[in-house]
Amino acid sequence: MGAEGKTGAKPAKTRRRHGWHLRRPPRRRDEPVEPEKQVRQGAAAPAKPAARFRKIPGETIYGALDLGTNNCRLLLARPAAGGFEVVDAFSRIVRLGEGVSQTGELSQDAIERTIKALRVCSNKLKWWDVRRFRLIATEACRMAGNGESFIEQARAEIGLGLEVIDRETEAGLAAAGASPLICGKAQSVVVFDIGGGSTEILWLNIAGGRYEIRDWTSIPAGVVTVAEKFGGKHVSSESFAAMRAHVAELTQPFAMRLRNGSGHNPVPDHLLGTSGTVTTVCGIHMNLRRYDRARVDGAWILGDEVGAVTNELLSMTYEQRASSPCVGPERADLVLAGCAILEEIRNIWPADRIRVADRGLREGILTSLMNEDGNYARPT
Repeated sequence: MGAEGKTGAKPAKTRRRHGWHLRRPPRRRDEPVEPEKQVRQGAAAPAKPAARFRKIPGETIYGALDLGTNNCRLLLARPAAGGFEVVDAFSRIVRLGEGVSQTGELSQDAIERTIKALRVCSNKLKWWDVRRFRLIATEACRMAGNGESFIEQARAEIGLGLEVIDRETEAGLAAAGASPLICGKAQSVVVFDIGGGSTEILWLNIAGGRYEIRDWTSIPAGVVTVAEKFGGKHVSSESFAAMRAHVAELTQPFAMRLRNGSGHNPVPDHLLGTSGTVTTVCGIHMNLRRYDRARVDGAWILGDEVGAVTNELLSMTYEQRASSPCVGPERADLVLAGCAILEEIRNIWPADRIRVADRGLREGILTSLMNEDGNYARPT
């Protein structure tokens, strides 16, 4: 499913059905032991400073770049026992899709911010001599009238061949990236990825240690688009309710399909969230003095605990949210839009537990590329 290392190479056709093996990550000290046996899963090791790694002549390093509506993220990894080992990473909030929902165009300021971030990514790809990679762009470039010209600009100025993926491909990669955190005894899971410009929701059926996508949807509502539509800095209970109603309307066709004439929404064994919203909510719930991926990724949070954090954020001023160590000034105007989407997902599929994944499209890309080469989770 990945492109070869030549920039601008045509991507292979995506698979419409997915059946990746599920593997088990190591249990963290702060994670409660589940009474059931976990499905075997493979997870990327946490990113470490690049200085701790050295280039090995002839070694294949894999790369994955996810250019979303809000963030530009790069992950470089080598195959390792149990999955892969991250050798370098980069993440920057660029807000490429800022204003697109209102103007239909990427702004010049947003393009300039993003080009600067992409230069950093290009330099890392060159330094590590990465030849197997996939560079994807999502909703902002799909929505914008000048999205294609921006892709050409990035190719001409930086030499990066970005691939604007469709929503089905994005949903499949989100599932592949988060699937290592599916609970072993689960027979059904709802995976959701709340992005900047869109939200992907998937119903997975689990059997025999494998998952299959029963159905999926992608709604044109993310933290940036919802915040721009209803306001993100100063959010009242009324505007928050309007956000939720907007999300509910967009999600209703998918929910009705899953009912399959039963008249009620099916309840999955658990929810699995991969996004900045759910990781932020988890960090606040844990009362972290600063965000800690090692504690958040793979953690469980109860539905009532999510609701409590949402109410806490609603009671804060914009300035208070900006000073929160797990929110910060760059997300203070977006976090409640994300909470509105999360609350509506919980309302439609009221599972008791949510698994939190600080992983997503990049991990899905790396897993897919390594699977293609027969290198994923190889023994040491």
